[in-house]
Amino acid sequence: MSQHTRKSHFLGTKLRALRKRNGLTLEDLSARCVQLDSRVAPSVSYLSMIESGKRTPSEEVLTLLSTLFQRDPRWFLDGTPEEDSPAPEQRAGGAAGVPLEPAFLFSKELLQAAIPELLAQTGTTGRQFAHLLIRSHQELSRNDFPDLERAAESVGARKFPLDVDDLMQLCKQHGLTVRWFDRKPVLARDNDRELRSMLRSFFEAPHTIYLNRELQKDPARLKFDLASHLGHQVLHEGDGMKSAHATGGEMGGSPEGHASGGAHSAAGMSAQDVLHAWRDFECSFFAGALLCPKVPFRRFLTRESHRVEAGEKIGLTPAVMMRRMTKVSPYPYWHFFDAYPPGYLRAVYRGNGIPLPWGNMAQVPDPCPNWAVFRMLNESRGADRGSQISVLRDGNQSLLYCCHSRRTEDMAGNPHVLSVGIDLLPALRSHGVDAEHIVASITAECLSHRGEGRIPKHAVEAIGGAAKVLNIAWVEEALARPARIICPRSSDCPRTEHCVGGRVSRALEITDVREEIISKARRAR
Repeated sequence: MSQHTRKSHFLGTKLRALRKRNGLTLEDLSARCVQLDSRVAPSVSYLSMIESGKRTPSEEVLTLLSTLFQRDPRWFLDGTPEEDSPAPEQRAGGAAGVPLEPAFLFSKELLQAAIPELLAQTGTTGRQFAHLLIRSHQELSRNDFPDLERAAESVGARKFPLDVDDLMQLCKQHGLTVRWFDRKPVLARDNDRELRSMLRSFFEAPHTIYLNRELQKDPARLKFDLASHLGHQVLHEGDGMKSAHATGGEMGGSPEGHASGGAHSAAGMSAQDVLHAWRDFECSFFAGALLCPKVPFRRFLTRESHRVEAGEKIGLTPAVMMRRMTKVSPYPYWHFFDAYPPGYLRAVYRGNGIPLPWGNMAQVPDPCPNWAVFRMLNESRGADRGSQISVLRDGNQSLLYCCHSRRTEDMAGNPHVLSVGIDLLPALRSHGVDAEHIVASITAECLSHRGEGRIPKHAVEAIGGAAKVLNIAWVEEALARPARIICPRSSDCPRTEHCVGGRVSRALEITDVREEIISKARRAR
């Protein structure tokens, strides 16, 4: 084998391994090259030949690939073989698995008896618990629902973007009639709080969609509602077993939107709760896939470097942009929150396993104010959007995240915060840097400056390089701001000066008392 052929083989192996570690297809890689320099960008077939060793890239193409992956061109040519292996797998979902032992205590009959009692004692509604089950299923499957994707692409023929007239025409093609009604926001009580609620739209069997005329002022929300109700017609033959779209209320419902009648009942959970929750999820996922078909939307994200604001160009709400981004991006380690003050949640997704700072489905009991989503919930002034690098201390482990958050209002005028983010550690490892050293240096800087500090230069360079490979603009934007330490709960704050009133106030637990007694006994010896 000649030296030239040998270098081509090693270069191709390295390029393929690097591409796979970053979750990119050949088409993705070609599109990224076009984004950087369309003049010399290689085609998909040419990249395939480079990876198989059949072609050696020109100096210009090699420079382009080196820039894209933030590598020195000599790295591709050093003759050292690269293992063709993906990045280490990371478990999806934030909660650790439960050991189901002894097995007889987890029989179907005992669970059916115990779950209603558990829900009644914790104040968790049947609809909330159904959404928890669906969320866990969604996270463990990493948002992969190919049957729903295919159904949406079959209906929309992958057209992107779709406007309101396109959606209206699709509804007509599927035998749906659209009727308009007038309804203003009303004040309602929900979980001992007062908020504004508005009925946006609903489906009336067998083939009628009712839309609030207020939606005409908001085409992006109108498109989502039409797409969701169209999904009900396609997936469920329009049988009417679908929740209305109402604004206000916590995740899985609204003050006037409990179709089953059992969502707040003391009996716990009914089959209707699960049916409505699952169908709501299916229709919502279908709507996202219809409005943002995977291949053209991924290309759009590539061109726009994953900027959420780019959705304004094509009439997509920030929520649709963020939620669909977590599915379509080649990088799998995402999270998404939609939170209402003082800490109620309407949506959660943890494909990156980020530990949640709350104990139930409804409200954060003691939120750490340094989480961007909670800080922005309680701020009435300042910027309505921003990015943040965060170190999360979970026990003895330090985790590193970056999020982009946006304060907005729902259709009834209630403020809420949308936040999308990624786990940075897998990206840093794929980039070939010491991820643990990076997070340790940021942690030390934050702890020495009361929990908020400038990111060290070497960490900025490492994260910036990984961000360029990921092609996520708001990660680079976050590097210009101080990093913050966040914690699962404010009562577990690792700062020398705690973030809630300068000290932590909480009841002593039995383990605390036990350790205190043992410590005194040891000192007395």
